Amino acid sequence: MICIDLWQRYYNEKGFNFRNLYIYQMNLLSGATGLVGAHLLAQLILNKEQTRALYRTKTKQDQAISIILKYGITPREVNQFVEWFQGDILNIPRLEEAFLDVTHVYHCAGLISNSPSEYKMMRKINIEGTSNMVNLAIDFSILKFCHVSSIATLGKTLGQEFVTEETVLTEDLKQSSYEISKYGAEMEVWRGSQEGLDVVIVNPGIILGDGFYESGSGLLLFKIKNGLKFYPQKITGFVSVYDVSKVMHQLMKSPIINERFIVVSENLKFKKVIDEFSRLYQVSPPKLALKPWMLYLAWCFEILRSFLTSYKRQLTLDAIPNLFEYSFYSSDKIKSELDFKFEAFTVYASKILQRS
Repeated sequence: MICIDLWQRYYNEKGFNFRNLYIYQMNLLSGATGLVGAHLLAQLILNKEQTRALYRTKTKQDQAISIILKYGITPREVNQFVEWFQGDILNIPRLEEAFLDVTHVYHCAGLISNSPSEYKMMRKINIEGTSNMVNLAIDFSILKFCHVSSIATLGKTLGQEFVTEETVLTEDLKQSSYEISKYGAEMEVWRGSQEGLDVVIVNPGIILGDGFYESGSGLLLFKIKNGLKFYPQKITGFVSVYDVSKVMHQLMKSPIINERFIVVSENLKFKKVIDEFSRLYQVSPPKLALKPWMLYLAWCFEILRSFLTSYKRQLTLDAIPNLFEYSFYSSDKIKSELDFKFEAFTVYASKILQRS
């Protein structure tokens, strides 16, 4: 590795583009035991790509492997194409070891939380962790870097006008700790692009998929399965984890660099999503719409509960209006660039049930 690095630096100084002459590809995947990471890892195995997969605990590793095996992948293939590497994106010395001999990076690691008490941790993981990944990608002359962002980093539009990749998020519209941390993470990736790193960014909507029901969108599916009494009056973008992983892989194989792409299959009412999964889970759908006064009252109770116990609040005053917004996102750019066709919501909802 040292000899290759010295050779590369020598020819780079001479103005020779070494980046186009790599003989093999080695992926580094952060967040390999999360929703997107585990399904993306399955895609990479199916495409017979060697991948070093970052994980933190054996329990999460086993959970990711169980998801991968549902793709018809054998344990032998997992061992053949995946090098499991225990590490953390905040542990720089360990992360440096993970970058050895790597050519391409998929950065999926991040923290999703609505709790104000976890704001500092979200900033540390989502912003500082991404900064570490970007800095090392530059230091190790990574050929291409793919970052999973969110539609939360995009701006708002008036009425039913579609949000595009050009819709800028202004400072006064960052309504949640999560939005702030994901926006900061994306800025780190753009900084990397200014420093010579070739990047692509995906901005998915709410990602639905099988395998993780204790956090994020998986928690929504868990609650639907156990019966919901209320539904939020909100419209936003949804997409399957299966399409997100395919888009990421295709972008990394394409010549596209320094672009971001909204990844949304459909803009849906939460009521439609909840009703469809209620039908699939054979439970009664909620009939009562959430009202603003209900959430403000719930916020008061959460304040009291968090004061008296160790409960972590999940609701903030700034986030309440967001639960009543109608937001419409356009995926025309990714459809055009990759000629990509998204799965319909009803199709991937059934797939989630079958794989659960």
